[in-house]
Amino acid sequence: MMRRGTPRREDGQALTEFLVMALALVPLFLLMPMIGKYQDISHATEMASRYVAFQAIANNDGMSSYRPPAELAQEVRRRFFSNSDAPIKTNDEAGDFKANQNLFWVDAQGNALIKQFNDVTVSFGSGHGANHADGKSAGDDGKPFNMPAPFKVAHEMGLKDGLYRANVSVVVANLQDIGLSYASTYEQFKNINLTVTRHTAVLPDTWTARDPNQIDSRIRQNVLFPGHHFDTVKPVVNAAVVVIESPGSIKKPKLGELSFWQDEVPQDRLK
Repeated sequence: MMRRGTPRREDGQALTEFLVMALALVPLFLLMPMIGKYQDISHATEMASRYVAFQAIANNDGMSSYRPPAELAQEVRRRFFSNSDAPIKTNDEAGDFKANQNLFWVDAQGNALIKQFNDVTVSFGSGHGANHADGKSAGDDGKPFNMPAPFKVAHEMGLKDGLYRANVSVVVANLQDIGLSYASTYEQFKNINLTVTRHTAVLPDTWTARDPNQIDSRIRQNVLFPGHHFDTVKPVVNAAVVVIESPGSIKKPKLGELSFWQDEVPQDRLK
């Protein structure tokens, strides 16, 4: 036979269990928006590092053609860390005022998590150097060609730089005291001193050329294509073919030419 007091005691136990779980879950729920903002900043930092790294592929003619580091940093701050509807314009610099800030990246008091845009920095290489040359690291580009010395095929093709690494770092502001109701939840964020850093490494080799003519000029090396020396005798050979085969249908040999392997896009596809 069940005693009358048992249900009341069970109701009290359920309430106690709920309060204990709430003590653990409520702070987590309060932290979720802030953690989401940190993750969003991390994602923007990763995309910014890709932007800087792929500039090396787009400008791989040599170190002199790389975009200046200061210009890249300015573009990264404006295009990845300012307001989401920022226009893409040349020499557009982000200012340290609310109109240029990402309004999602704020704490509960409305203070920006990135206090100033100079807290976003661009560096190069594992040592976080200030210049593009610091982003270069040696590679074994020549090994796949298996050419014995003194033939340096990789050197002739320009495959000697190996990896190029770009870094983007962001200093995130510590949270301030926002009142008694939230103080215990955010207490550990007051001195977290968080810096988000992401890097992207690419292989800016010479095959990523700007057009077929640049590829042609790189392949037209003595080691890679010795046949280009036949350019000088091509008129004589062509004349001999005409005499011997006339009025035959044999095609003239393409001595010293590389154009026959190039991809051609029809003119109507270029419009």
